[in-house]
Amino acid sequence: MTKILPNRIKSIDVFRGFTMLLLIGEFTQFFELIPHDPTTDEGFISIVGRQLHHHPWNGLRFWDLIQPFFMFIVGLSLPFAINNRIKKGNTSKQIFKHVFKRSIILLVLGWALYCIANGSITTYFQNVLAQIGITYLIAYLIMKRTYTFQILFSIGLLIFADALYLYFPVDGFNHPYILGQNFGAWFDSLYGGADINGGWNSFNAIPTAAHTIWGVLVGKLLLEQKAASKKLKQLLLVGLILVVVGYAMDPLVPIIKRIATSSFVLVSGGWAILIMALLYWLIDIRKLDGKWTLFFSVVSMNSLFIYLFAHLNGGSLIEQIVHPFTNALFAWSGVLSVEIITSLFVWSSFWGLCYWMYKKQLFIKI
Repeated sequence: MTKILPNRIKSIDVFRGFTMLLLIGEFTQFFELIPHDPTTDEGFISIVGRQLHHHPWNGLRFWDLIQPFFMFIVGLSLPFAINNRIKKGNTSKQIFKHVFKRSIILLVLGWALYCIANGSITTYFQNVLAQIGITYLIAYLIMKRTYTFQILFSIGLLIFADALYLYFPVDGFNHPYILGQNFGAWFDSLYGGADINGGWNSFNAIPTAAHTIWGVLVGKLLLEQKAASKKLKQLLLVGLILVVVGYAMDPLVPIIKRIATSSFVLVSGGWAILIMALLYWLIDIRKLDGKWTLFFSVVSMNSLFIYLFAHLNGGSLIEQIVHPFTNALFAWSGVLSVEIITSLFVWSSFWGLCYWMYKKQLFIKI
């Protein structure tokens, strides 16, 4: 249990809470209830529904940005966390030990979630927690270097990953942008962790480390003693450049989240910075905070806990309890309506649990 730290940049908490609230919403099945099949569903609601699901391959939807947001926020928070540990008297050795331990825990948790879901031991490491376990450590190891070094290092990771996909010489895995026939699929096949059907690759942790590195850079920028308006301009400029360059690359390097191509990393990283800039302007510059920011912040304070709770079928438990009541009260409106109301109740229960923990000052960290 920890106490809330003073002088927080509220926009970071709101960004984290917003991202996590959407992530746990996936476990309520609410998004599945919204029409989203491009071959049969039409109209505005269907367009929105498709944005709440991953693009099948080449392209970008809103839901493809959620994991990059999460990985970016991990980096964004790192300079603040390190500063707090330094103020408490931690040595560099103690801080590294904590970071390394946390990386291992995240990696193991991500892997364990696959094992629990499958009911057997698997070797999947595509989970967002497992990916962050790698990107978090990489970002920390270079965070004391110059801005230029970190930027060049992150670009180097993208070039390195693209080169492996483009020039990998093994027959059957030398088609960079074809599902199950690329370097990432081969890499996963080495340890039995291949996910051919979905196309998700554990090697994604290498190029997407750029998201966490860029988060660290933004966090360091926000800590600098300079005018907030100047920081905002820098965020907007960098975010726009990344988005424009990423989309411009699409004809040559397709935007594919499932294998984290460089164009995808650039576009999604750019959007993460632009969203952060918007929230920073609204909350920390314009001071338009209040109850609406608290709504997201309470989720932010226990983001890892509520993610694990939702992932471990916490929603199913709540659904079993409330479904008989929602069915009794709303059966007249149809089966679909009952399912939607039930899923919304489960989603609000997740938030309610976070709010209760916030009021009790219970904050679970690793």
